[in-house]
Amino acid sequence: MQGRRHLRVAALLKRELSKLLIQEFSSAELGLISVNEVALSGDLRIATAYVGVYGSDEQLQEAWKALRRNRRRLQELLAHAVVLKYAPQLRFVLDDSVARGTRVLQIIEELEEELPPQPEA
Repeated sequence: MQGRRHLRVAALLKRELSKLLIQEFSSAELGLISVNEVALSGDLRIATAYVGVYGSDEQLQEAWKALRRNRRRLQELLAHAVVLKYAPQLRFVLDDSVARGTRVLQIIEELEEELPPQPEA
């Protein structure tokens, strides 16, 4: 179980990383990149950022390449923005939970449209 410090540091890293992504990347080229969650290792030295990309499949691929290519720079900028004893090493994980949730809602709406109307009692 993570303590309050872990949760506060994770929230701070999520907020600062989100700001950095807005500053560093163009949403027109790469789609909208959002940080959904940041998980920290027990010693706070590794930060795993779960990111979602909202846009076309091409934008998703380009955004993923840009994140991997600029990981060290983002890590350095994050270290300057958040003062910790050790700057956490960034790892990115593609999080498609929002897209999956949207797809589930679409399926439910399609099923509701196919059902015959129920008589009101």
